[in-house]
Amino acid sequence: MIGPVTALIAIIHAGLAAAWVGGMAYSLFVVQPKLKKYFGPREDDREHLTAVIASGNRYKVLALIAVIALTGVALLLLDHHHWWIHALKAVLLLVATGIFYYVSWHHWPRRIFATTTERPALQRQLIVLATVMLALAGTAFALGVAALYF
Repeated sequence: MIGPVTALIAIIHAGLAAAWVGGMAYSLFVVQPKLKKYFGPREDDREHLTAVIASGNRYKVLALIAVIALTGVALLLLDHHHWWIHALKAVLLLVATGIFYYVSWHHWPRRIFATTTERPALQRQLIVLATVMLALAGTAFALGVAALYF
């Protein structure tokens, strides 16, 4: 049985992780396909709206990741029995954060200034990166929930 402080931290930790995973999944599986369908061959318009949607989100996501990390450290300190789960979660989230960093500070600037011929490869690359990031963060989230039941 976990105490009330641990339970509160676990709720905050899992809730924010679920928000991050849910946001990524919604963007990847709902927003992006609908934008592609809506704009059809008007790629410039789609790219413009995609950039507007993504604009200003870097630091919000980094703040979200920071709170997930801090609450994860707190859970590790409060729950020594499952240290290996928390360590594995940390590695997965660190890799996902690295991908987020790459996408935010390297991929997007390239994509914003890409030519029409460069854009399809960058769009495919983003789908791969976003899928990997979603898989890593989703697995970390599932491990965090599982840690409460072991």
